[in-house]
Amino acid sequence: MLGGTEFVGRALVDEAVGRGHEVTTLNRGTRAPEQAQVTARHGDRRQPGGLDALTGEWDVVIDTWSSDSYVVSDSVEALKDRVDRYLFVSTRSVYEFPAPVGGDESAPLVEGDPEAGRDGSEVPYGEAKRGSEMAVERVFGDRYVHVRAGLILGPWENIGRLPWWLGRVARGGDVLAPGPEDLPLQYVDARDLAIWTVSAAEKGLSGPFDLVSPPGHTTMGEFLRTCVEVTASDAVLRWAPPELIEQAGIEPWTELPVWIPPGPDHAALHLSDPAKALAAGLHNRPVAETIGDTWAWLQSVGGQAPQRPGRPQPGLDPEKEAEILRTLKS
Repeated sequence: MLGGTEFVGRALVDEAVGRGHEVTTLNRGTRAPEQAQVTARHGDRRQPGGLDALTGEWDVVIDTWSSDSYVVSDSVEALKDRVDRYLFVSTRSVYEFPAPVGGDESAPLVEGDPEAGRDGSEVPYGEAKRGSEMAVERVFGDRYVHVRAGLILGPWENIGRLPWWLGRVARGGDVLAPGPEDLPLQYVDARDLAIWTVSAAEKGLSGPFDLVSPPGHTTMGEFLRTCVEVTASDAVLRWAPPELIEQAGIEPWTELPVWIPPGPDHAALHLSDPAKALAAGLHNRPVAETIGDTWAWLQSVGGQAPQRPGRPQPGLDPEKEAEILRTLKS
């Protein structure tokens, strides 16, 4: 497991250890794996000699790298004769944007370069992931799986999307709720991603798979009402039409995490077709379980989720929210 101490990586390690697999992790050593059964090795994959600690042979490697493609290129070269299969946790951002409504693994892909970032240049997220996929493909042939995840939620989230909503709702009072209420949402719980990915390794699956729930697995209304329920908050959801939110200059996705108004951008993120992954065993737990377990985890860590370095904190400024709430009341 390349990584394995935070969010998706942690969920993957938990699942593999829980099934009795022998797990080795490689990370920079800034955080130790919490599972006593794990063999922890340290190395910075960006630095010369960063992979030297990987001595041995393994059946499978799972890689969650999300930045410069050359790092994955170096990893596959180092492991090509000592690993049977390579599973790369990728993203649906590898598809040309906006992806078509009902798009699947056959949708057009962005350009990628397996060596991207080696010269120090900044690489867009989707292109970096696609370049990493290409690096895996050219070395491992058909002995790979690309786990192309959509929006990922669940306990240990270090991006801050669901934690922000839970924190905001828990504070109570009038809460700006971006509509429409029946707007379909599509995501995957990190633990369901982990269950599917470890199973894919055990089954010897190959190729790309879009890991996300069916469209409408939940809605914006159910999502926010569940946040109110699990926090036992006195929050009152004040629904605003997308047009009013746009007029107020509020940014979808960043200032109002998870939410994107109806249109091509929403269709690309929340209306894809995950039939291939579902046929291969993907199960998506109810949204109430994802949100409830995330709230319980937040309480266990003092109510403040860890923030992934280099990623901006999502969420809406309270004064900006108050202003649009006043508009709604008038």
